[in-house]
Amino acid sequence: MRERQHLETNITAIRELESAVEENVELIAMGEEEGDGEIVSEAEATLKTLQTDAAKRQIETLLSGEADSNDTYMEVHSGAGGTESQDWASMLQRMYIRWAERANFKVEVLEEQGGEEAGIKSTTLLIKGHNAYGWAKTESGVHRLVRISPYDSQARRHTSFASVWVYPVVDDTIDIEVNESDVRIDTYRASGAGGQHVNTTDSAVRITHIATGIVVACQQERSQHKNRATAWNMLKARLYEAELEKREAEANAEAASKTDIGWGHQIRSYVLQPYQLVKDLRTGIESTSPQDVLDGELDEFMEAALAHRVEGKKAAVEDAE
Repeated sequence: MRERQHLETNITAIRELESAVEENVELIAMGEEEGDGEIVSEAEATLKTLQTDAAKRQIETLLSGEADSNDTYMEVHSGAGGTESQDWASMLQRMYIRWAERANFKVEVLEEQGGEEAGIKSTTLLIKGHNAYGWAKTESGVHRLVRISPYDSQARRHTSFASVWVYPVVDDTIDIEVNESDVRIDTYRASGAGGQHVNTTDSAVRITHIATGIVVACQQERSQHKNRATAWNMLKARLYEAELEKREAEANAEAASKTDIGWGHQIRSYVLQPYQLVKDLRTGIESTSPQDVLDGELDEFMEAALAHRVEGKKAAVEDAE
């Protein structure tokens, strides 16, 4: 029923768009025939607005993957480099929270490991909203920051790395079985902000899937039981995402190699010194306003990455044929 409603909404929107285009084309023809420049100008302005709407809908058609409409988990991990990288991971966490808020998604911080002096070692966000995974999935990979370090007394330029991993929340329509014998479950005391209860009990839960080495953790709730339930859901989601990647790899080995995640696979560079530039290394999209990007203005990068991903798959299929 949910899929039916989504399809009906899209079909209705396309029909309304077609009708509005035809109507305004007729108005332009009528205005030119009658010599009414005002009608022509208004109709042309409306057509430009409709063109923008059509472009947005065209991008949304790229979100047709099996789990694209689902909510999403997003993990951020600092790389080697101590405080520098931990501060960079914190900046990325803020960037994605701001992006989600701009997109009218809801965000929850499920787990966070603070850095020794500043920033964070890792964090897991839950982003809720229609197509949250579809939009965010192209952010998986390594993000590189170049800046004058605020932690260097000699004000030298530093390069920092952090990795982002995005995987979909598994809904009730997807059945994944995981046996307790296949995992190791550890409990520990939560760290970070959380009030007087946060460090008093071993409420945080970490689950390791032995066969794959996948690790998930949750410390959001005071209750170990609730954290355990959330961590199980996260593990199932990670296993599901791994299965999706496996299917994609089997169908298209070339495309899968391009989207592999590893420290040698940088997807975007953020340069704050000696010049101002954010550049996506997959699509070539650039912004000379890094502060706007770090404040959550990511749509242009995500749209281009989605289009690039789809075009890459089409090209690989054509080559195989």
